[in-house]
Amino acid sequence: MEGLRVDIMTRLRAMPAFTALWERRTTLVDDDGVEYHLLCIPDLVQAKKTQRSRDWPMIELLVTIHHREHAHAATEERVDFWLREARTPELLVALCRVFPTQAAELTADRPLIRLAREPALDDLRAALDAEVRAEQARDRDYWEPLRRELEQFRREHRGGSSASG
Repeated sequence: MEGLRVDIMTRLRAMPAFTALWERRTTLVDDDGVEYHLLCIPDLVQAKKTQRSRDWPMIELLVTIHHREHAHAATEERVDFWLREARTPELLVALCRVFPTQAAELTADRPLIRLAREPALDDLRAALDAEVRAEQARDRDYWEPLRRELEQFRREHRGGSSASG
């Protein structure tokens, strides 16, 4: 049987402290009254921005579902989240059509919104892909020192246990 590896992180890259995340959490209650405390969708999306390719389809799905479920009750905060995090050209173009003022305001923060406002779908797809690659690189750079530290710890731990045992 292979061992179970558990990684415990006290802080995620580009995320606020636990207390802030806890205040914004989503709480679900099952039929037995058991509560489950989860990251709110915007925080979960931010947490999923990793170097792992498998996380990015989940981000796309989370944003798309959030938009579909809340489009009828769009708030400034929700529109801001959708415009900043939409992962498909089609959703981003639609958001820019429905919320042109907010899209224009966010163009400085997310320049590819300009491509969604035109719309230039092929260029937008390429820009979305480049955005993912840049985020993955930032994640690799952030975790590299910790990865090296953990590898050193494992080497020392293996070396110490075999020497004493």
